[in-house]
Amino acid sequence: MSPAVRKLFRTLAVLLFWLLVWQFAALRVGQELLLPSPVQVARALYALSRTAEFWLTVGQSLLRVLSGIVLAALFGVLLAFLTHKSPLASALFSPLMTLVKSTPVASFIILALVWLGRGAVPLFIAALMVLPVVWSNMSAGLRGIDPQLLELSRVYRLPKARVLRRVVWPSVRPHLRSALRSALGLGWKAGIAAEVLTVPPYSIGKRIFEAKLYLETTELFAWTAAVILLSLTIERLLLRAVDGKDGTHA
Repeated sequence: MSPAVRKLFRTLAVLLFWLLVWQFAALRVGQELLLPSPVQVARALYALSRTAEFWLTVGQSLLRVLSGIVLAALFGVLLAFLTHKSPLASALFSPLMTLVKSTPVASFIILALVWLGRGAVPLFIAALMVLPVVWSNMSAGLRGIDPQLLELSRVYRLPKARVLRRVVWPSVRPHLRSALRSALGLGWKAGIAAEVLTVPPYSIGKRIFEAKLYLETTELFAWTAAVILLSLTIERLLLRAVDGKDGTHA
């Protein structure tokens, strides 16, 4: 049996174990209002997925949150190069990134709600949570570039594009992969949390808030499951893009 197949079986076994624990807990509680079973949640999610409103809601949330994540990732990479090259830029931006990482998300959501329209808050919050993660990981990758390779590239006057592809990219790729893996989950959860507090129209956060408000626990679990599945899918697709065609990663 190949390592990939063993890993798949192990993952499925762990998932089955926790689903059984959940099922047993739901049977012990005996009240769907307090704890629905996995089967009830799966049925609710399936019923939701058959409606056009579900896909419109998912699409709007994806557009908001992923826009913030992508913008923050791009800006984080550019900022990492800037602070790596300029000690002044590093002195200016490093405390700001530390401040963003240390401040509670709820504080930023409330402030953003004052500054921005409620539809823009999830995008802003997702970007704000992702930016310092990408910046710090990319900065670490840039610091890890072998100076001897850079010196050789200067001696042989290699084109900058080739230096980026052959020297810089292999060094920063593992750090970028790690950053995206952390930032995607963080940005996605922060964006959905912002939607819960700002309830923009056609948003997963609004549906979660309404399910909690009307004590529709099974639907609340179903939307939460949708958030988790979307997060895992997006993470897999983005990491595959970073890994490239060969699928290798550090």
